[in-house]
Amino acid sequence: MSQSPSRNQPDAGGPGGRPGRTPAGGPTLMKRIAAPAMVTCWLLGLFWVVLYYMFQDDLPLVGDLGGWNLIIGMGFIAVGFVFATQWE
Repeated sequence: MSQSPSRNQPDAGGPGGRPGRTPAGGPTLMKRIAAPAMVTCWLLGLFWVVLYYMFQDDLPLVGDLGGWNLIIGMGFIAVGFVFATQWE
């Protein structure tokens, strides 16, 4: 029985002859800080929104921003979701 031509050719895949494999290396800096940065952004956003609702008239910076406080808080939360896409 004859073999197919693809079996006789050398494999053009990654190291070790396995196609689709990349060399084993440590995680990049972005992947290492993704989880802590994600949680930090989520907590900062939550803290900002809660702070706004509780002390909107008492704190000078928070009170001056008005409705923009919700956008700032949701922005922190959105950035947390961006970090979540980098987490493995």
